[in-house]
Amino acid sequence: MAGVYIHIPFCLQKCGYCNFYSISVVETQCIASLRKIYVDALIAEIILRKNVVETQCIASLPIETVYFGGGTPSLLDIPEIVKIFETLQTHFLFSENMEITFEGNPETLTKNYLENLRNYTPINRLSVGVQSFFEEDLKYLNRKHSPKQVFEALENAQKLGFENLSIDLIYGIPTSTNEMWEENLRTFFSLDISHLSAYALTVEPNTFLDQQIRNFKTQAPKEKHIEQHYLILRKHLKNHGFEAYEVSNFCKNKQYSKHNSNYWNLSKYYGFGASAHSFSGSSRSWNIADVDTYISTINKGVLPNESEILTEKMQYNEYVMTAIRTQWGISQNFIKTNFDESFLRHFQENIAQIPNNWLIFENEKFIATEKGALFADLIAEKLFVL
Repeated sequence: MAGVYIHIPFCLQKCGYCNFYSISVVETQCIASLRKIYVDALIAEIILRKNVVETQCIASLPIETVYFGGGTPSLLDIPEIVKIFETLQTHFLFSENMEITFEGNPETLTKNYLENLRNYTPINRLSVGVQSFFEEDLKYLNRKHSPKQVFEALENAQKLGFENLSIDLIYGIPTSTNEMWEENLRTFFSLDISHLSAYALTVEPNTFLDQQIRNFKTQAPKEKHIEQHYLILRKHLKNHGFEAYEVSNFCKNKQYSKHNSNYWNLSKYYGFGASAHSFSGSSRSWNIADVDTYISTINKGVLPNESEILTEKMQYNEYVMTAIRTQWGISQNFIKTNFDESFLRHFQENIAQIPNNWLIFENEKFIATEKGALFADLIAEKLFVL
């Protein structure tokens, strides 16, 4: 299985907590013109990379997932999306039953836009950035949309036949009480949506939220509050038949995100656009995180990226970091089969130091408990080979 990621770095408004590379419309003039130039550069990158060995390695595999992320992909015009797909189809082998995910924010997913997305593109999965159904939470997060726009976007998407839907929610927001968080979850279940991505509010360095907290202009999230919300989340999801198939991702009826599962299963994927990453199995590359430099470099016929060869230690560390986050856990047999025996010894010595209530051992695999899932990154750190 292989996947393709397309990064669209434009936003109407930069969210306070976001550290993904993006630029807001207010930061630039003539957004439509810049967007067109950017899409042309993105298409040129796809064509340029066809002769790169790393690309050929992935392009020889059937592409089973395409993911438009950002930023806000729903700021693209429909013809721009079609043009990107036509280029991808020329240079990659598409599988028959592809998952094609498109991220969008409620304020841009109008009925007309969704109709055109449905009628003129092959997109079959929507991921909607809701974050909260409460106005005060959205204001804290510096989100552009209103709760009313959320309900309108989701209702229109379902009426138009987008059956494979996912929404994002954020927990641990200081303005959100436990009761409000439970109400967020009750609202989600009432919408009959099969997939939820729920993330703990994290204060990333140099974000607007980080600056606001350091200047004492807003509250910082508290670990106890985050933990309470996560345990409430897991309880309600279990009661509604949802699988916690990854620390932050939940679904019913096996509606996993195939694309994100690629990342966690260390499958190959290719990223196009400013700041996008690619993974060939033994190497990783990443594009420069600057729109202007990305465009100018592509226009010179040069690929704007850096790369690294992954050592065995790096591959082992990446495996334990991703596997412990999933419901399938870390496989001792996988480590034994794919790495030098010293890595298995290191793993066995260090896994014994993890608190018993953080892990369960089933079928030769170590799987995080609900409590352990809160500390998945810490568990991985303890297992890393330094």
